[in-house]
Amino acid sequence: MERGEIAQLYPAMVERRRHLHRHPELSYEEKETSAYVAQILRQAGAEVQTEVGGHGVVGSIKGSLPGPVVAIRADMDALPIQDEKDCEYKSQVPGVMHACGHDGHTAALLGVAEYFGKKKAELSGEIRLLFQPAEEVCPGGAVAMIQDGALEGVDVIYGVHLWTPIPVGTSASAAGPLMASTDEFFVDIHGRGGHGGMPHKTVDSVVAGAALVMQLQSIVSRSVNPLDPAVVTIGFIQGGTAQNIIAERCRLAGTVRCFNEEARHLIRERITAVVENTARAYGAEATLEYMSGYPTLVNDETEANRFFQVAEQLDSIKPEISQPIMPAEDFAYYLQQVPGCFILVGAGNPAKQAEYPHHHPKFDLDEEAMGHAAGLLISLAESYMKEWQPK
Repeated sequence: MERGEIAQLYPAMVERRRHLHRHPELSYEEKETSAYVAQILRQAGAEVQTEVGGHGVVGSIKGSLPGPVVAIRADMDALPIQDEKDCEYKSQVPGVMHACGHDGHTAALLGVAEYFGKKKAELSGEIRLLFQPAEEVCPGGAVAMIQDGALEGVDVIYGVHLWTPIPVGTSASAAGPLMASTDEFFVDIHGRGGHGGMPHKTVDSVVAGAALVMQLQSIVSRSVNPLDPAVVTIGFIQGGTAQNIIAERCRLAGTVRCFNEEARHLIRERITAVVENTARAYGAEATLEYMSGYPTLVNDETEANRFFQVAEQLDSIKPEISQPIMPAEDFAYYLQQVPGCFILVGAGNPAKQAEYPHHHPKFDLDEEAMGHAAGLLISLAESYMKEWQPK
């Protein structure tokens, strides 16, 4: 791959990313996005399957020479956030925006499709392009795409996340665990409501809920091995209707993040016990709904090493070793099936207002990162194909 080839593809990446940014669709609702992607893939010369695992799209570019099947994945869904940016490509859908870079992932992978579409005569094997729906909402789109055969015959898989916490021109990954598992839980506390001036005649669900929030914070600090990173976060607590009424019901919800399956099961057991016993201590009852989400994302060592070797040769994307991070990704499911590597590609640049965190109403990215991501993915695929030996 020559740098000039990416430069030729880059303007179309920007145009497509901005189109998608103006027209975001939520998880499990990516109908128009899928149609848009499928149309461009056909124009690039790919064989196209639609409605894979829901609104997923699979593009296949088969070379004239024998070789491996290299899969590359991009996610397509947006978030229920109001876009507060002031730019010409601002979201036109009220309350919905691409606040995590998935529009950039999709645009970059479409650029990869165009690149390989022109290389069929010299291509050894198959490039399989996975455009996945519903990464943002469990159970996610990866499992459904796998069940629909997206990974059949695949030898290796790569994916990237355009990442504003690191500057454009850099990239980061690591062998082994890179991103945390994620679970969610919801607790409903049932007390006995009454007059705010007569608390002795009631069972205050809000007081029980407040105590529960504090008790849950002791799980990581006192039950989990200090050498195992873990997080228990309470994201919301709701209860009551007025200042002088003791609430009969209180609801709270949270998330659990960790990298160790043993710790993951321990935390679930401890949350179950703490919820039951804390509610009982205050004379209340509690019900717990616990949802297991994405597993820990674990990169293959060989493919992580390939990333560092390839990226070192690309003068536009300096590689760094990433520390494990607590956000989760359902790309983890693909890595449970085939070897591969997931990579963070720097997209932060304060000079271009690309400095807000992911999932922020003013989130944006330095679009040059899309060219860097496309070049990296192409180089990884070409490296694997060059070294591949038939079994």
